Amino acid sequence: MPAPRHTLDDWFAASVAAHGDRTALETGDTELTYTELSLLADHLASALVSGGDGAPPRRVGLLAGRSVVAYAGYLAIQRIGAAVVPLGPAFPTERNAGIVRQASLDRVLSDGTAEHPGQLDVRTTEMTDGELLRRLDSPVPEPSAVGAGPDDLAYIMFTSGSTGAPKGVPIRQRNICAYLAHAVPRCAAGPGDRFSQTFELTFDPSVFDMYTAWGSGAALVVPARADLLAPVRFVNRHAITHWNSVPSVISLAKRLRALGPGSMPTLRASMFCGEPLTLQQARAWQRAAPGSSLENAYGPTELTVTCTAYRLPDDPEHWPAAANGTVPIGTLNPRMEHRLFGSELCVRGPQRFPGYLDPDNNAGRFLEADGAPYDPATALTDTHWYRTGDRVALLPPDEGAGSRDLPLVHIGRSDQQVQVHGYRVELGEVEAALRGQPGVSDAAAVALATRAGTEIAAAYTGAADSANDVRAALRDRLPAYMVPAVLTRLAALPLNGNGKVDRAALGATLGEGSGARG
Repeated sequence: MPAPRHTLDDWFAASVAAHGDRTALETGDTELTYTELSLLADHLASALVSGGDGAPPRRVGLLAGRSVVAYAGYLAIQRIGAAVVPLGPAFPTERNAGIVRQASLDRVLSDGTAEHPGQLDVRTTEMTDGELLRRLDSPVPEPSAVGAGPDDLAYIMFTSGSTGAPKGVPIRQRNICAYLAHAVPRCAAGPGDRFSQTFELTFDPSVFDMYTAWGSGAALVVPARADLLAPVRFVNRHAITHWNSVPSVISLAKRLRALGPGSMPTLRASMFCGEPLTLQQARAWQRAAPGSSLENAYGPTELTVTCTAYRLPDDPEHWPAAANGTVPIGTLNPRMEHRLFGSELCVRGPQRFPGYLDPDNNAGRFLEADGAPYDPATALTDTHWYRTGDRVALLPPDEGAGSRDLPLVHIGRSDQQVQVHGYRVELGEVEAALRGQPGVSDAAAVALATRAGTEIAAAYTGAADSANDVRAALRDRLPAYMVPAVLTRLAALPLNGNGKVDRAALGATLGEGSGARG
């Protein structure tokens, strides 16, 4: 019987013990076994502890790209019992600095690829891949800190916030381990299998990629940025067996005419998340990877990566036909519960996070066990329901189907949150950033459906004449995926009969544009 796995470090350590000589990580030109990757994690763990005042850090920012330091660093932070707080090497300095302050980080680990670690006002440990790899021949460091417990934080993700500042979402070890206890066996993987790692560490599906691979003795294969533009070539060049990405990757491959019949013969399992998966996209991928299962997964960061999944039948003739043309998001993971309040999906269970890093953000996001509004002055318990803001409906049943087994279909949002290339974006945060620019009086943003997926479009009023200048200023404040693809100055924002911004009319106006207009 396998040993209990109460922390992320437990999941990785079990594979080191059982599969030490098998490949654990491939990134760039580097290939590392489980034993080698564990040794490098020990070296980084030792550096994190010895570089401070003697006490191990409790929250560590990870400012690293698709490097050995990034993945060994993630493991090292877990090994010393700290929480990982991913930072974006390509994020504006102001955004990373804000996360450092909100999360009260006491250390940052950098791989040297970002230009601004010295501007974050926190102690930084920097090590390049070359410096770290040279330590493969060095003695194994002594254990450097006591590990985490089930109630300690595993990581903190920052998501877009409607007030103009990102929100910290803390996930406990017991939340993520409850998820992995379901996700790892569902992947049916083992040594010799090869998992894609398409997601940045700032996006929580990356945790699925890392730990479903490392929890099963498989290899994590990290594509370079250029590989993300040619997914079929990446799959075949690296013999990927397990794929996970946002659905817009399918649309990209279709535009490149790369999804020929049987063009990805090595794939055995494919999962899509972060955006609605259309039946049209699913059919295109299934034709290109006929030997692969095809699964649509759903879940906000607050419910630990994904909390529902739907695996399409092998025969497309038996696929469901949802009225909105999307693949169902499926049924809840084991031990998770849901209720519909109106059409809004509310969820609780062992994967539900303990509440936002800033408790002020909890208001309006939870319900009492009986469905009454949550009183933010009281403590959150496991009985409280998390309000996802997502609207769902039950897929109409086949004859004889029981309602308990009916999959859910995502039918929209109850607020202004959208998904852009998988990232969660509050349009209110984009609008707040626009209003903060000199010469901008008011602003409104909408989501546009394009061939490349969902993009943000925005309009502003005021004296700022050049939309290009406004957009350049936004790049200093927002991640690239949040900067509007279409930005237009208007004399006035369109209003409806109630005096509110008419977003349908604004979307129609902005949909006619293809770039910045002054």
